Amino acid sequence: MKDSDIVELYFARDERAIEETERKYGRYCRTVAYNVFANEADAEETVNDTYLGVWNIIPPQRPRIFSAFLAKITRNLALKKQRAKSAQKRGGEAELTLLELCECVPDESDVEKELEVRELSAVIDAFLRELPETERRVFMRRYWYMDSIDDICRAHGFTEGKVKMLLSRTRKKLLARLMKEGVNL
Repeated sequence: MKDSDIVELYFARDERAIEETERKYGRYCRTVAYNVFANEADAEETVNDTYLGVWNIIPPQRPRIFSAFLAKITRNLALKKQRAKSAQKRGGEAELTLLELCECVPDESDVEKELEVRELSAVIDAFLRELPETERRVFMRRYWYMDSIDDICRAHGFTEGKVKMLLSRTRKKLLARLMKEGVNL
């Protein structure tokens, strides 16, 4: 079924929308959630919450790219749950990837003083668009989808050292870009 047809099912409030979403994107959403938790049960719970969230958001929203829309909701729900869990304990791939980014992304209070969140987002979006495709894909797999270094290596046929170096250089470029744009770090 086409994405546009699935979205129309949501607009019609037809429960088949969830079934079709699961059929087409269930594994994709579970992978996004699993990359945050590294736990099947938490990933499955997050995917179920994603479907509820999509049901509540569509209508009125009409996503342009349904797969990205689902990934964003799944990722945000997973990160919210992970933050709640990490208040009790530390660890996991999500925390590691967020710590790596901390060296170049300012904390929320600094962003509010210097730039609106939308301006920061625009700078990062522009930065990502300017990256070579391979660099952008590796960066997005690590910091958006929270893929492990091993998964990225397998997907691109790179060594661990190459992926780590690529990510390190890209983070440095992002830091330089943010400094150039006047983001207070």
